[in-house]
Amino acid sequence: MRLAALTLSAALAATGCARTTMTPSEPTSLSAEAPRPLPPPEAARLLSGPVEAFTAACSADMETARAQIAALQGMKPASDGPAILAAYDAAMGALGSAANRSSLAREVHPDAAFRDAARACEQQIDALNVEIAQNRGVYDALAAVDLSQADAPTRYWMQRTLLEFRRAGVDRDDATRAKVKALNEEILKLGQSFGKNIAEDVEKAALTPAELAGLPEDFVKAHPAGPDGKVVITSNYPDYIPFMTYATNAQAREKVWRAYRQRAYPANLEVLKQLIAKRHELATLLGYPTWAAYVTETKMSRTQQAASDFIDKVAATAERRAKQEYADLLERKRQDDPKATTVEPWDQDYYEDRLRTERFGFDSQAVRPYFEYGRVKQGLMKTTSRMWGIEYVPVKDASVWHSEVEAYDVTENGKLLGRIYLDMHPRENKYKHAAQFDLAAGQTGQRYPEGVLVCNFPRPGELMTHDEVETFFHEFGHLLHHVFSGRQQWKGITGISTEWDFVETPSMLLQQWASNPEVLKDFARHHESGEPIPAEMVEKLRASKEFGKGLWTRRQMFLAAVALDYYSREPGFDTTEALAKLQEKFTPFRHEHRDNTYFQAAFGHLDGYSAAYYTYLWSMVIAKDLEAEFQKNGYLHPATAMKYRKTVLEPGGSKPAAELVKDFLGRPYGFESYRAWLDAQ
Repeated sequence: MRLAALTLSAALAATGCARTTMTPSEPTSLSAEAPRPLPPPEAARLLSGPVEAFTAACSADMETARAQIAALQGMKPASDGPAILAAYDAAMGALGSAANRSSLAREVHPDAAFRDAARACEQQIDALNVEIAQNRGVYDALAAVDLSQADAPTRYWMQRTLLEFRRAGVDRDDATRAKVKALNEEILKLGQSFGKNIAEDVEKAALTPAELAGLPEDFVKAHPAGPDGKVVITSNYPDYIPFMTYATNAQAREKVWRAYRQRAYPANLEVLKQLIAKRHELATLLGYPTWAAYVTETKMSRTQQAASDFIDKVAATAERRAKQEYADLLERKRQDDPKATTVEPWDQDYYEDRLRTERFGFDSQAVRPYFEYGRVKQGLMKTTSRMWGIEYVPVKDASVWHSEVEAYDVTENGKLLGRIYLDMHPRENKYKHAAQFDLAAGQTGQRYPEGVLVCNFPRPGELMTHDEVETFFHEFGHLLHHVFSGRQQWKGITGISTEWDFVETPSMLLQQWASNPEVLKDFARHHESGEPIPAEMVEKLRASKEFGKGLWTRRQMFLAAVALDYYSREPGFDTTEALAKLQEKFTPFRHEHRDNTYFQAAFGHLDGYSAAYYTYLWSMVIAKDLEAEFQKNGYLHPATAMKYRKTVLEPGGSKPAAELVKDFLGRPYGFESYRAWLDAQ
């Protein structure tokens, strides 16, 4: 997942530019500038210092933005067109720099006061972004710049930028613009509260040692009984996922499952209700029927109806397979409980694992010893180095916000491309999932890209599940996309600035390398003996991955439907009842709201992605089409990998995503590769 907030100002800022040292009076060109020496990548410095310096930098960036906007409005579009673009570039880039730091800090910084300061900075930036977005003078100046001699990326950037101005209400009356600004500020605060409640609420289940039966030995050793004789299992991923997969005691699984679905409850039910209401009010104020209609306008889907049709199409494609998989799970459960008539939601992961073991001879516990965290990290880096001719150079003296964070410079033939940070292990009050964050937006002649992985994986020396290995590859796909695409002239088209339903495509694609035999044989070695993973085990692993695709896809469409539905209707409805109805439509498992469980309270994407959770599968459909090209020539084929980098990754958002894909495939993307994957046995 790539984390982003879908606010009006964030959408506009995404089309802005990175901070520049150019003053408005300096001449510039509408075509790419010649490269010049860049300052070293050190955007993390402010996260490792005192909170006062962080806050001061936020204020300074805002003053830079105000100064550039003021200068811009004194220019004449007929004669100062290039300088107008440069000033807007500098203003929005300054705000983008501060926003990136704040977004990361509020999710990962160990100090509560620092996280609060980051939230305050975000609110101030958001307000200024909206102020700029509603400034008719800025809009008119940009719209009047003659772009007839500009290159295609510049024209595309301005096309998107001017659209976002209009979507922010720049052409409305003063009262409407004031209301838009106020609503946007409320939405940001609600979104921050929603995420904060999830991050800071860790639920716990107290179990007897006997209830850990079936768990791997290393897991049991890491969870000793306390003075009361009870073992505490938390709702954090490193506890929850292994427990739901391996615990043989169904009652114990249910306890942990219910604890997981109590996260951020009851606080987030009210926050979510308000978030939906305020977004609906904002969308309708701007002339859209719903927030979903507003959100989808700038996606590849373009409309709320197209998104809904896509969800139904994917769900229908997976229906037959999902029904058969559920029947298989029930049949397997009846071996343990002959009277069973249903598979409970806390049974799914366990019995899927049992079937994979018994049907395919694949034991997920047996494969874990081959995935020690440190070796997986090295293997991933070696694989991507081999594919794209890059190196990862440790930066031992890098400024970081926590002692466990690692920094690496990404180089190619000795040339610095950017810097990455790995914040990979769980701790108190840290973001609970896995995501990539932008820290600095790369830009030609301005700065190097800096990106951050924030995950909750086992520590060095500890063992990972294969699902976690896949997640690592997935998130690393985002990271490399950010680095490779960080050399455009304008920040609005540099980095991961494509349409949002394409954002997950590169990560969905790289995730497939985590199951590739040629890749695994290179780094998957037993943590004690050093023996490489047996080829037979890899084949069993790959075969076992085929089981559950139908159920997984239907669940993804359930989540996508929930997100789209919540933002496609009049507010004030019961979110729990709405979720239950959609679960009945899309999945065979009973309603998750029963007996006081509230999945939506901790469904963080309802803030960041809002109505657009469907974009995960939209991206996956495209990724499967791209993967077909690698299947032809080999996943490590240098020419194919480099063509993909040059045509899809490096261009960033300099052209529509559909054109990027066509440049690589030589044709428009289609649905058939995805359908073939879903139907494969």
